[in-house]
Amino acid sequence: MRYVQLRAFHHVALAGSFSQAARALHLTQPAISDQVRWLEEEYDVALFVRKRRQIELTPAGSRLLAATHRLFDAEGEALEVLQEERSLRAGMLRIAADSVDHVLDVLTVFQARFPGIQIKIVGGNSNSIVEDLLAYDVDVGVLGELADERPFEVFSLNVSPVVLFAAKSHPLATRTSIPLEALSAWPLIMREQGSRTRQMLEKLAGAQGVNLRYAIEAEGREAVRRIVAAGMGLGVVSEAEFDNDPRLVKIALEHQPLSMHEKLICLKDRRSSKSIQAFFATARALSQKASAFPHPP
Repeated sequence: MRYVQLRAFHHVALAGSFSQAARALHLTQPAISDQVRWLEEEYDVALFVRKRRQIELTPAGSRLLAATHRLFDAEGEALEVLQEERSLRAGMLRIAADSVDHVLDVLTVFQARFPGIQIKIVGGNSNSIVEDLLAYDVDVGVLGELADERPFEVFSLNVSPVVLFAAKSHPLATRTSIPLEALSAWPLIMREQGSRTRQMLEKLAGAQGVNLRYAIEAEGREAVRRIVAAGMGLGVVSEAEFDNDPRLVKIALEHQPLSMHEKLICLKDRRSSKSIQAFFATARALSQKASAFPHPP
């Protein structure tokens, strides 16, 4: 078993394609195919199921991918140790966030301290962020709720109530709050099914026997915001993510408060990364500062 063979397998498994793996490694596709084939032949094991232009991991391939993740993460960690002096002067930190509002202060301080680190931010809902972290596509996640915390290092950012919001022209716009059962009379503009706010509202409505009317399902918070602003229905959002949009008003839920616990997470086997450590340390320092000097009521 040779390093180059494992590296070829690892990149093919991640990319789901021999050609994409070849491009990532700056090699030819036949060279990548040969390395994987030699690995399979030497150990008499099938690592991929090849279907025309698609490939899938076999059970043995999935187990090997878990091992190569650890192998190449350890290699990356060793490289970071060797390059520690410059590890926070260059590089990239990839963040997946359901809303950047929850980490804007962290981003501001982090970028000021480590201007050489390029930050890449992608959106997503709670489910997709977890998937991106597990696939090693991002380094840090910011999300509302986490079903299984075991694989992750978790830091609690804040707690924010879930509120409704409507266009100022909406008949409910003059109300500061409404009971949950009143929602059955009004069309809702909801995010995709992976949205944690949607899941929380559905769970509460189901427990209370309230039927929710979905007028439109839209991908992403900004799409929902625009549709609600056009007067087509009510939206649901964490209060911390409710911008002061002059077109919109927020409406509280009476008697049945819902709260979103926003978290900063990374994979436990990636927590030794210098840039990830620095980002978490920045978040903790800001949280401690805020606790020491709370805002006046």
